[in-house]
Amino acid sequence: MYYPEELIEEVRTRNDIVEVISGYVRLQKKGSNYFGLCPFHNEKSPSFSVSPGKQMYYCFGCGAGGNVITFLMEYENQTFPEAVRTLAQRAGIALPEADDSKEAKQADSRRAKLLEINKEAAKYFYYQLRTERGSVGMEYLRKRELSDETMNHFGLGYANKYSNDLIQYLKSKGYSEDLIRDAGLCNVDEKHGMYDKFWNRVMFPIQDINHRVIGFGGRVMGDGKPKYLNSPETEIFDKSRNLYGLNFARTSRKGNVILCEGYMDVIAMHQAGFTQAVASLGTAFTSGQASLLRRYANEILLSYDSDGAGVNAALRAIGILKEAGMTGRVINLEPYKDPDEFIKALGGEEFQKRLDHAENSFFFELRQLQKNYDLSDPEQKTAFHREIARKLCTFSEEVERENYIEAVAQKYHISFENLRRLVGTYAAQTGLAQPVIRPKSGVQKKNTAAEGIKNSQKLLLTWLVEQPQLYRQISKYISPKDFTEGLYEKVADRLFEELEQGNINPASIISMFEEEEDQREAASLFHTKLERLESTAEQEKALHDIVCAVKRNSYERDSAQLGTDVAALNRVIAGKKQLEELAKTHISLE
Repeated sequence: MYYPEELIEEVRTRNDIVEVISGYVRLQKKGSNYFGLCPFHNEKSPSFSVSPGKQMYYCFGCGAGGNVITFLMEYENQTFPEAVRTLAQRAGIALPEADDSKEAKQADSRRAKLLEINKEAAKYFYYQLRTERGSVGMEYLRKRELSDETMNHFGLGYANKYSNDLIQYLKSKGYSEDLIRDAGLCNVDEKHGMYDKFWNRVMFPIQDINHRVIGFGGRVMGDGKPKYLNSPETEIFDKSRNLYGLNFARTSRKGNVILCEGYMDVIAMHQAGFTQAVASLGTAFTSGQASLLRRYANEILLSYDSDGAGVNAALRAIGILKEAGMTGRVINLEPYKDPDEFIKALGGEEFQKRLDHAENSFFFELRQLQKNYDLSDPEQKTAFHREIARKLCTFSEEVERENYIEAVAQKYHISFENLRRLVGTYAAQTGLAQPVIRPKSGVQKKNTAAEGIKNSQKLLLTWLVEQPQLYRQISKYISPKDFTEGLYEKVADRLFEELEQGNINPASIISMFEEEEDQREAASLFHTKLERLESTAEQEKALHDIVCAVKRNSYERDSAQLGTDVAALNRVIAGKKQLEELAKTHISLE
């Protein structure tokens, strides 16, 4: 459903963000803002800020942020139109019927159409499972001890044995062959023509964090190959940046996330009350998925199969989590193969005990490594200790490295000083020791050039929102085109327009974006932490450096892209001139 921008803004302004969020979070006023415990991640001290002036919220712990519409989208798992409708009802605002021309324009968009056809396919599979044709699928799920409530909750379905049922159904609903193919719901070849991608399979709809169906997984009935088949990647389905079950797990508020291998493991754990379980989508765990999980939990519990493949997958995931600045622990499922088998055999209480005693990921790595050595042989034992020293070198924080040396020495009965010396010697010989990094916050980040460029642009936007009077001085040198990130440029374009009019409204800028990720990113642009400097002169120098950095990056980008276009050449010349002027210009905070 499309709503005009003016109507969205009326709905937003008629719902005070402090009042709305107070219904979900206990807030206390501190200065001009309100603070409380973040509802989107587990924390003990309040880092969740709500600004009545900006009509925005932001968590300095997990980065959640946005306006009152964003909050409902994130907390209640609502889509943008659903959140607007909820708030309109709360404020007593009557929403109009769909505007045909704009509705048609929206419906014609590729993304909307693909989401729509996937939803229709999910409904079809759901219905088929509950008919006579789907009895083989229902029998399989019953044997897996799934309740009707669980099957309905996850939208489980069945693809018939006939290989063109879904295509015929979707065509009858008016969808074109091109769209069916582009949604990944069919295969096409010279021998068979166009036929259903999924047939004779129990179907698992894959949903994004807003419960929209973006793809499918199918488990074959019988001995066919492959056992599990997943949708191909499409314009709306990126396997490396989605996780099965995350749409439910994100609101579990358990303080951790359980990462496992398969759809059935996730479903079995949710049915047993472990609603924080998720799984990768037919591929190995990726850094993109780790970044996604980082939004919802700092600790990940790995519940991979206990066989060799599962152990290797766990070891790989540990490295990815560490690279993303997260801690992982490994759940011991033995003597059972996977969490589904474990829970069926021993129940939820025993599984919770395994969660509580999950193994530190570093010691899990050492335990697996130890299997390669005969510790009764002095030479192999020494080789094992050297390998331990090599792994200890990978800790970049000195305190953390020292703590692990102490713990490892105690666990493996090695002299602390001897192990410490071995680590030092090994690091000196191989150059493996990482530089000691003392992060400003709890999460270690790579200070890359690209991150520095983005940060300078974010800092400038935050500064302009905090002190809009600076705009008149800065606008002589900086325009929205100087913001090299696509979303940043859109935000700057709107913000500069409002600054020209003398009436800035950050919360309304966020409403320009319908996707929750975009809203979160836009909110972060107005909440980047400005460095606390004592004197005005220091603050002015810092601001001047930021403005210069933004302009310099823009100039360098334009110069690198310069071709024969006269207009582009003029931009580069103008940029160089402005940079030279900026170097001699004083920006006053008075």
